[in-house]
Amino acid sequence: MARIVMKFGGTSMAGMERIRNVAARVKHVVEQGHEVAVVVSAMAGETDRLVGFCKEASALYDPAEYDVVVASGEQVTSGLLAMTLKAMGVDARSWLGWQLPIRTNEAHAKARIGDIDTIDLLASMRSGTVAVIPGFQGMMEDGRISTLGRGGSDTSAVAVAAAVKADRCDIYTDVDGVYTTDPRIVARARKLDLVTYEEMLELASVGAKVLQTRSVGLAMKEGVVVQVLSSFDDPTQTDLPGTLIVSEEELEAKLKEDKMERQLITGIAHDKNEAKITVTRVPDRPGAVAHIFGPLADAAINVDMIIQNVGRDKGETDVTFTVPGADLARALDVLESQKEEIGFNRVIPDTKVAKVSVVGVGMKSHAGVASTMFKSLADRGINILAISTSEIKVSVLIDEDETELAVRVLHTAYGLDAPVA
Repeated sequence: MARIVMKFGGTSMAGMERIRNVAARVKHVVEQGHEVAVVVSAMAGETDRLVGFCKEASALYDPAEYDVVVASGEQVTSGLLAMTLKAMGVDARSWLGWQLPIRTNEAHAKARIGDIDTIDLLASMRSGTVAVIPGFQGMMEDGRISTLGRGGSDTSAVAVAAAVKADRCDIYTDVDGVYTTDPRIVARARKLDLVTYEEMLELASVGAKVLQTRSVGLAMKEGVVVQVLSSFDDPTQTDLPGTLIVSEEELEAKLKEDKMERQLITGIAHDKNEAKITVTRVPDRPGAVAHIFGPLADAAINVDMIIQNVGRDKGETDVTFTVPGADLARALDVLESQKEEIGFNRVIPDTKVAKVSVVGVGMKSHAGVASTMFKSLADRGINILAISTSEIKVSVLIDEDETELAVRVLHTAYGLDAPVA
C-alpha cells in the first residue's frame, strides 16, 4: 500500500463528464489499497472568468478580495469531485485551504506556503476516506484566504505530498508526460521516461508548460517523486507510462541499470511571453546600471537576459534586457519614473521576440553545446538578439516569427528526433 497525492488540472476538471472520469481514476487507485489525497484546479477557463469580474469591479481591486473571488473556482471542483466519488461508492470529503489549514505568508495573489497541518488529514486518509483539496489556495495568519499565483495548484499538490510524506505525487495534465519539445511543433518529439529535478526546473522556467516552476523547486527541496501523466488515458490503466521527475542520483542509477548513456540535451523549450527593452544613451559610469535594475527589482519585475553595449565616445552606452511580457507596462512605467535619476535618452520596447532554450544535465561535462546551437541557427539565417546561460541551459532571444523553425532545427541538431516509424 502506498500514500499517493493525485493532482488534476483545469482541462481534467472541465465539466461533469471529465470530473466523472477523474473520479473513476481515483476510485481505481483506492481499490488498489492506496491512501489517496486529491488536489484539484478550477475548471478550464474559470479562473480567467473570475479575474475578469475582479477587473470589472475595480481596475485597482483589493488583492485580499481578489483572492476571495478567484479561490472559489477550486472550491467548486473540490466539492463536485467529492460528491461524484461518493456517488460511485468511494468515501470522500473536501478540505478547503483554511480547514487543514494550509498556512501561507502575507502576500495576496502570490502567497508562498509555510506549513500544512496534517493531523486531521492523515487520520481521515488512514480511515480510507479520500481527501479532496482545492489547489491554489491557503490561509494567512489573520485568517484571510490567500492564493498562490497562476498554476499554483501544482505547488499545492507537491506541498501536500511533502507534508503527508507521500510515496509519489501524480500530476495529471492534458499531455501524457514530458517531451523533448512541444510535439505540436515537432512531430518527432520523444516522451521522456525520466527527467531530473534540475532539468525540469530549467525547462519550466524557460517556457515548458507541463509543471509550474515553483512546484518543481519545492519537489526538489523536499525530495518528492513527481510523475506527469495524462488524465485522458484509460482510468483503470494499471501501468502508468508517464514521466518521472527524480534526483540526478536516481537517474544515474537507472541509466547504469539499463546500460544506457545519458542524453547530452534533454529538451528544447520556447517562450513567446517575453519582451525586450532597450534603454538608450545611459551614462557610462559606475552605478548607472544599478539605477536601472534596482527599481525594477523593487517592483518585483524579473529581468532575464542583459546586454550592455560597448560605451560610445561620448561616455554613453545602450542597455538591453528582457522581462516577462505581462510585466512590460509596469517595467516601462518604473523606468520612466526613474528617467532623471538614470539619465537615459529613451526606452524602446519590443514584444515580437521569443526565447528558445536547450536544457540538459549532460552539458555539465560536455563542451560545444552552445556552439552547436549558434551554428545551427546561423545556418538557417536565424539572428540571435541576446544570450543567457546557466550550468545546464543555454537560452537565446530571437525574432518571434522564427520560433517554430528554431525549435525544429535545434531538436534535429541535438539528435532528439524520434526514429521514423
